[in-house]
Amino acid sequence: MSETVIEAAVPAPVMPGMRVAVLGAGKMGGILLQAFLKNNLLAADQIVATVQHPERAQALSAQFGVEVGIDNLAAAEQADVILLGVKPIQVPALVNLIRPALTPQKLLISIAASVKTRSIEDAAGCDLGVIRAMPNTPAMISAAVTALCAGRFTTPEQMAIAMRIFQTVGRAVVVDEKHMDAVTGLSGSGPAFLYIIIEALAEAGVNVGLPRDVATLLAAQTTLGSARMVLETGYHPALLKDAVTTPAGCTVDGILELEEGGLRVTLIKAVKRATQRAKELANG
Repeated sequence: MSETVIEAAVPAPVMPGMRVAVLGAGKMGGILLQAFLKNNLLAADQIVATVQHPERAQALSAQFGVEVGIDNLAAAEQADVILLGVKPIQVPALVNLIRPALTPQKLLISIAASVKTRSIEDAAGCDLGVIRAMPNTPAMISAAVTALCAGRFTTPEQMAIAMRIFQTVGRAVVVDEKHMDAVTGLSGSGPAFLYIIIEALAEAGVNVGLPRDVATLLAAQTTLGSARMVLETGYHPALLKDAVTTPAGCTVDGILELEEGGLRVTLIKAVKRATQRAKELANG
C-alpha cells in the first residue's frame, strides 16, 4: 500500500503582493534580506537584490533563493519599495542612476548614515516617498533598534510599511529628522561603547580571580538582563539601580568608584562627540 505524503503548507508572507529591491546587499542590506525571509515578511520571489560583483550575486542568490544581480536600475524598476544599502558617499550617484525608475507611487528607504531625505528627494526628481532609517548592528540577531524619519512626501501608509520592515530585526521608532544625528551618536555608535563596557567588566572579573570565559559570560548576560529590565518593566534606570544598591553594601562602593572615574560624564561626552561627527558628515 502506497503512503500518502502530506506536505506542510507554506505560510503566506506577511506583506504579499509587494516587491522589494535591496540595492547593495552588503552587511546591513544582507542582514535585512535574511530577516525578511526568516520572519516570512516576504516570499523569495518578492525580493530582488544587487551587489557589485557577479560572483557575489551568484553566491547570494544560491544562499537565499532570491534574484540577485548587478543592475541597480533593473532592480529598481521591478520594485514597489527600494532599499538603499550602499555607503553614504555612494547614495547620490545611485539615486541618479535609478532615477528613471522612480515614481511617486514608490517608496525609497535609505539606511545610509547622515544622508538627508531632502537630498534624496532632490536627486529623485519627483514627489517620492523617502524614509531615512538608522538601524544598528544587533540587527544581526534580530535585536536592533531602528529610528525612522519621514521625508516631505511620505504617507502614513508608507511609514507603516517601513515600521513593519524594520520590526523584523528588532524594535523601530519614528523620530523627527532633526534628531537623526543624535540617534546615530546614541544607538548607532552605542553598541561599540557597550562592548567596551562589557570588555572592561570581564577584565575586572579576571582581575578578581574569575576564569575569562566565566567573566565574559557574567558581564554579557548581566548587561543583557539589565537592558531587558529597563525595557520590560518600564522603570527608570535610576530606580532599578537603587533597587540593587543596598545601604552600606558592595554596590554603593562600586558606584562611588564609577562616579569618581567619570564614567557617566565620559559616556555622555562619547555620545555627544559621535553626534557631532554625524552632523559634520551630514553637512559635507
